[in-house]
Amino acid sequence: MAELASLVQRLEVAVGRLESMSGSSGSCAGSAGGVVSAYVDAYDEIVKTSVANYLSLSQQIGGDVQTHAEMMKQAFACHRQLLVTAASSQKPSEVVLTNLMKPMSTSIGQVQSFREKNRASKFFNHLSTVSESVLAFGWVSVSPKPGPYVKEMQDAGMFYSNRVLKDFKEKDKVHVDWARAYMSIWTDMQAYIKQHHTTGLTWSKTGPVATASAAPPSAPAGGCPPPPPPGPPPPMAEPSGNAKQSGDDGRNALFAMINQGSDITRGLKHVKDQDKTHKNPALRGQSAVAVEPKRQQPTTRPAAAPAAAKAPVLELEGKKWKVEYQEGNENLMISETELKQVVYAFKCNKSTLQVKGKLNSIIVDSCQKMGLVFEDVVGIVEVINCRDVKIQVTGKVPTISINKTDGCHVYLSQDSLKCEIISAKSSEMNILVPNKDGEFTEMPVPEQFKTVWDGSKLVTTATEIAG
Repeated sequence: MAELASLVQRLEVAVGRLESMSGSSGSCAGSAGGVVSAYVDAYDEIVKTSVANYLSLSQQIGGDVQTHAEMMKQAFACHRQLLVTAASSQKPSEVVLTNLMKPMSTSIGQVQSFREKNRASKFFNHLSTVSESVLAFGWVSVSPKPGPYVKEMQDAGMFYSNRVLKDFKEKDKVHVDWARAYMSIWTDMQAYIKQHHTTGLTWSKTGPVATASAAPPSAPAGGCPPPPPPGPPPPMAEPSGNAKQSGDDGRNALFAMINQGSDITRGLKHVKDQDKTHKNPALRGQSAVAVEPKRQQPTTRPAAAPAAAKAPVLELEGKKWKVEYQEGNENLMISETELKQVVYAFKCNKSTLQVKGKLNSIIVDSCQKMGLVFEDVVGIVEVINCRDVKIQVTGKVPTISINKTDGCHVYLSQDSLKCEIISAKSSEMNILVPNKDGEFTEMPVPEQFKTVWDGSKLVTTATEIAG
């Protein structure tokens, strides 16, 4: 009976999908036939205008930019497929929703991985513009404010798009148009979300519950199926008859010689005394002189030239404060700030930066022994690829993100106690919370976790290492 009920449920789901979709799709690019939801039509309008303009300009630039754009095209197609599913199905469980989002997540991973593998590309700023903002696709799992989330990701990519604008402003208008066209995609997406998905992705209230089968199989970036697995190793060849026979003959001959006993020395040649070196001293001077082998000269490799130290930078570029390559400077200060501005600190060592006023976000990237003191941030403070950094907030901040960092101390204020700390691939993280007497209580952030299966889902909890 259980199998019959399961079969009936699957048939109902299939009928529901067939009523809202005609034909079947083998990739994310598949489109639904029949009546399409109004918000899917609105999304298609963005693809036909802003996205199409971005793809066209990417093709004109060519190279890595065009390759990257093809990956983004796949991501937009997977994104649309999820919208089509939501328009015709009710919201499923978290496990099923994760499977539905897997093709889109795979596409996002390919976009980010391509940037990491091509850091030497002359279009690195173009690739970073896309890679830093591609996570905006994740708004489908954000509630109740998906729009601001997209804005936050757009701001992350804007840092690099401003570099593109600066580098090509007087050189090539195509690159300038490209940067503006790409950013307009996420501007249009925010307006789209505000109109159709204000508090989160809108699911159908009448269709069947979405199932994992609604998600198309994720295809590789090149569009071609993976190569088949290699065949089994060839069987070991049997020894040939001649080889086997020759081996037997050799063994027989060896045993025959051993069985001769004392007669085995009969075939040895007798050496006369005059031919023996210990009996004839004249032969000792005629011994061959051993030739000393020629020594191979060790190859010396030229020492690599030390990397030239880059000039320190502290300047405002558009809406970005750039703080780069500072060495041993304890008095860095940014006092004139605006709400739309972003601070980006890169490769600073043994330095301290103080930021006054309220601004959008702060990014600390690849810094060592860096100190940061700031007042108010409305977006996020992000620490990436750093070692031994200290951060202190004197006002408010909603989120602090710590990624790939070893050693991070965060000093919170009374107004920022509700701040969310998000960490990944990091160690030695400590949060210091103020007491009533003005002192701080230091608490470590968990680094070890335990995951168990409770029968329906994975449950992960932090664990304490017994010492």
